[in-house]
Amino acid sequence: MSSIRIDSGWITAGLCITLLTGCIPAVPQDLLSELDMIDQDLIALGAPYAAPEEYADFARQWAALKVQADVSAELIRWPWESNDFEEQLRQLHAQGDDTVALVTQKQDDQRRTAKATLDRLEERFRAMNAHIDSLGGHLVLGEQPTHTDLLIRQTRTYFEQDHYTRAIHAAAEANQALQRQEAALTQALKRYADPQEIARWQAHVQYTVDWSRIHRSPAILVSKADRELRLYKNGRNVLSYPIRLGYNGIKNKEFQGDGATPEGRYQVRAMRGKGETQFYRALLLDYPNAEDRRRFQRAIQTGQIAPTKTIGGLIEIHGTENDVMAQTLGCIMLDNPHMSELFSHVTTGTPVTIVGATSEQNTIALALEDLSHYHEPLTH
Repeated sequence: MSSIRIDSGWITAGLCITLLTGCIPAVPQDLLSELDMIDQDLIALGAPYAAPEEYADFARQWAALKVQADVSAELIRWPWESNDFEEQLRQLHAQGDDTVALVTQKQDDQRRTAKATLDRLEERFRAMNAHIDSLGGHLVLGEQPTHTDLLIRQTRTYFEQDHYTRAIHAAAEANQALQRQEAALTQALKRYADPQEIARWQAHVQYTVDWSRIHRSPAILVSKADRELRLYKNGRNVLSYPIRLGYNGIKNKEFQGDGATPEGRYQVRAMRGKGETQFYRALLLDYPNAEDRRRFQRAIQTGQIAPTKTIGGLIEIHGTENDVMAQTLGCIMLDNPHMSELFSHVTTGTPVTIVGATSEQNTIALALEDLSHYHEPLTH
């Protein structure tokens, strides 16, 4: 039978009921239930990770009080009698409410941080993808963008599942991957923002224009950065066409099979009409010329190119026959109507100058500059 304490001792619950109605349990079950709900709320909010010290202190006190509650479960007391145990429960209840508020605030802060970080990361990745074509970055980056895309998707999944800490960590990993890609692109294409390199290209351009004017003859200029072919006559630009390059055409050709397009001053060595080329029409250039051969030999001697490589050849300005042949491996490709028109204006011996860019404000330099704006931290 349950008992109740009166001053110096305990009496049975039956006697209490006989003497006076209104005796109450020594252990308030409503407070225990509320504290249990607070504990469940803290776990659901991720308090063990978001506020480990605060939650550990709450959990330690709660575990001790639950043991005490089990021991005193059958005890009752007078309504006017003080109850230290109940006061401890109420204090822990207030502490638990404070911890819930703290964790909720931390969760809100983490959610805002994760959201801002994810938004900026996705914006940065979109900018990277938007510039890949103009930067000619497919070969440079390989499968790296695919890996980064998976990391960003993982970040988005963590965020949508309210795992904000994990989302922030995943975003940091994706950000590092993007930084490596931007560094690789900048290293591979920095010459497009190099004033000395651009000045050298501009000298080639001026030589070609002057030659056309002096000899009153056609001359071809190709700008790889701007994906443009210009035809000059008597020193004036009379026609301009968009072009396509190979999968690595934005780089200067080094050896056979690298997919790059050579840069320098060349001539049309042969004109190939229908039935003489696999393409619609083609202008065969005199690549490799003497300068190309000297550069190739220097690269072999300095170890920049393996001695097993060859210099290659068969660089053309050509049209396309069908969709299958709509990709070139280092040549310069025009749409067939443009190729037909160009073919009618040039002859064997026509100068062809191929440069990386014609000005410092070229599309590749501008793209690299745009990407550099994303180098600042994702979070502030």
